[in-house]
Amino acid sequence: MMDPQIERKLIEIMRVIHESEKPIGARAIADELNNRGYDIGERAVRYHLRILDERGFTQKHGYAGRTLTEFGEDEMNDALIGDRFGFVISRIEEMAYRTTFDLESRKGDVAANISFFDKDDFETVIEVLSYTAHAGQTISPRVRIFEEDEYPEVILPPGNIGIATICSVTFDGLFLKAGIPVEPAYGGILQIDAHKPARFLDLISYSGTSIDPIKIFMKRKPTSVLEVLEGGSGKILANVRQINASAFEKTCKIIEKAKKVGLTGCLPPGKVGESIFGAPVEVGKFGVSFVGGINGICALEETGIEILTEPIKTVLDYSTMSEL
Repeated sequence: MMDPQIERKLIEIMRVIHESEKPIGARAIADELNNRGYDIGERAVRYHLRILDERGFTQKHGYAGRTLTEFGEDEMNDALIGDRFGFVISRIEEMAYRTTFDLESRKGDVAANISFFDKDDFETVIEVLSYTAHAGQTISPRVRIFEEDEYPEVILPPGNIGIATICSVTFDGLFLKAGIPVEPAYGGILQIDAHKPARFLDLISYSGTSIDPIKIFMKRKPTSVLEVLEGGSGKILANVRQINASAFEKTCKIIEKAKKVGLTGCLPPGKVGESIFGAPVEVGKFGVSFVGGINGICALEETGIEILTEPIKTVLDYSTMSEL
């Protein structure tokens, strides 16, 4: 069987070709994939295209590039589409299930993002992350520092320090354990005006991509978190969950309890059946929006610091994390 990671890249390449109005070449495909958050070069794209050619999914038109064959169109729309849709949702559900954090005891595991940065940038990283967290633009001011390979899922690049930030999927875990079904809906760019959320400027559905929409937006670098911190207006990362109307009161109670223990990244829930900050919500459900747990990382990138981030990477014991 082909590696699932390769299969997902094949699907995204087919998607790019499908969406092109004319034959498209490897370089243009690589550029578009990078815009969508995939770190893949032209040479790697050519390798994947050869696989698609061999399967009969694509055909070459000289130097003009490739198009999908009729067989390729059918395969993308039927057999392969299941591998793309729901992949990120499955990851969120897995991580939510793995969380064990209890609001009463303030103990247990929380979902975490992991970022890596140069040791020389340590003081700036801590300062900016603290500033962002205490301004309410992340999920929590709690972090965990990794200065050596002390955790199996965190392998430090040479000369780097790792830092874990709490991910909004922790809330999914809280809802799940309270018997509240929660559906990841969108990741997007939220406009903040006068320190208040205004509207989503861009959204990507979790069910329509094989990678985290938040990671895609990070790749595009569309945020202005520092402007929000300094002037109260700008663009931040945020996401939307949908919850059944019958769980509205119970959801609000959990959100209020979470605030008391320092999990403050949840924005005011929307009304049943109405959009939330412009993001559509299904009939019979209401939307809940969370600020991105990695907005502090975005702020750091805005300062010019190079930092590599893996969203929804693992779960960590809350007690091992310290407040900034």
